[in-house]
Amino acid sequence: MTRTVQQLFDLKGRTALITGGSRGLGLQMAHALGEAGAKVVISSRKADDLEQATAELQAAGIDARWIAADCAHVEDIRRLVSETLQRVGDVDILVNNAGASWGAAAEDHPLEAWDKVMNLNVRSYFLLSQLIAKGSMIPRRRGSIINTASIAGLGGNPRDMKTIAYNTSKGAVINFTRALAAEWGAHGIRVNAICPGFFPSKMTAATLKNMGEERLAAQAPLGRLGGDEDLKGLTVLFASEAGRHITGQWMAVDGGVSVVTGG
Repeated sequence: MTRTVQQLFDLKGRTALITGGSRGLGLQMAHALGEAGAKVVISSRKADDLEQATAELQAAGIDARWIAADCAHVEDIRRLVSETLQRVGDVDILVNNAGASWGAAAEDHPLEAWDKVMNLNVRSYFLLSQLIAKGSMIPRRRGSIINTASIAGLGGNPRDMKTIAYNTSKGAVINFTRALAAEWGAHGIRVNAICPGFFPSKMTAATLKNMGEERLAAQAPLGRLGGDEDLKGLTVLFASEAGRHITGQWMAVDGGVSVVTGG
């Protein structure tokens, strides 16, 4: 029987793990998946932030819990996977969202800062995907991995934005998504990427201050920055049966900025 739209988007009985899930875009995606019926596990470095975010999710009627882990460290990633599988069982949806940025001119960019950005924004996505796939998704021949990339991964930035490591890492995430989707489709695992534009967050606070919210909003054909609901629809599409024939794709959620800039 052909399913209804409501049935296709329903995530009841599914479990999602979201890194960088205690605030900002990660918390928004956790809300989206939980509101669609999924059980959610959020992770980030700070227990206090996670407790507050979990309480917010639970107050919204979402089955939520947390595990503190720093995805910049291999052993923390291994522990996060082990604890998640022990506490909630199989993971159906993995959202790789933890990330970092660093502002510096390319000629003066510190090597240790480059490594920090690459380790968190790229290496952690690979290792977490690998461990969750081997421990849960591949044996069951199903799963959805959603990688948070960025429109910064589609090209350069305005001259007063100097984030060479961040842009490079997000470009890598986009092709990582394509390559993994091509390889793991045989296992029934879908891999897609979301490329947000400017959303007010702790990570973008300095850019918003330096460039001005009105100036940044004016770059978008829709004339606005991203808001606290704008990632929800795409997140649930990629996670659910509604997107079961979509893999290896990236989608910009940027108010049209990438259309103007040619990304």
